[in-house]
Amino acid sequence: MSGNSAALQPPDGAVAPVRHPDAPAPGELLGAHYGQCFGCGGEQPHGLHLEARAGEGVSITAEFTVQPAHQGAPGLAHGGVLATALDETLGSLNWLLRTIAVTGRLETDFVRPVPVGTVLHLEAEVTAVAGRKIYCTATGRIGGPDGPVAVRADALFIEVKVDHFVDHGREEEIRAAMEDPDQVRRARAFEVNP
Repeated sequence: MSGNSAALQPPDGAVAPVRHPDAPAPGELLGAHYGQCFGCGGEQPHGLHLEARAGEGVSITAEFTVQPAHQGAPGLAHGGVLATALDETLGSLNWLLRTIAVTGRLETDFVRPVPVGTVLHLEAEVTAVAGRKIYCTATGRIGGPDGPVAVRADALFIEVKVDHFVDHGREEEIRAAMEDPDQVRRARAFEVNP
């Protein structure tokens, strides 16, 4: 992507991202950060059910299959669904940094239509970190890692504390997530939502 927006250009003094020593190993399936997440959650009947795997460095790969419920124009994926897939993939990068962060800005290029039934293969990486700001980029390809480019995005994520979700989320979901006895699942529930 061109990264034309000044807001998506890392400032002078930005540093290279550093993979957290406790991050999942390359190739490891990350799993859903929250069961009700539209992007990755298995409890959403019409969600993307996006599956992300840790890559080398601070990168991930992900895939989802465009279903009939994801249509915009007849037989084609809705652009908002494709943007969601990019956002979910980019947000999953924060698990490799072990940072709670939310989407601050997402700029998307739609390069070609994505038909229903298509597997969209996504690759994303963090490019720089400056204080609480995390800069990253992603590409979505039709059919696999060597397929034609369909979508691209650049994004800026902002590190937040868990209070961000507690203060703004719906009380019953926050309470249920906070009471989850699985510490990792409890932490991941608050990983990337805006």
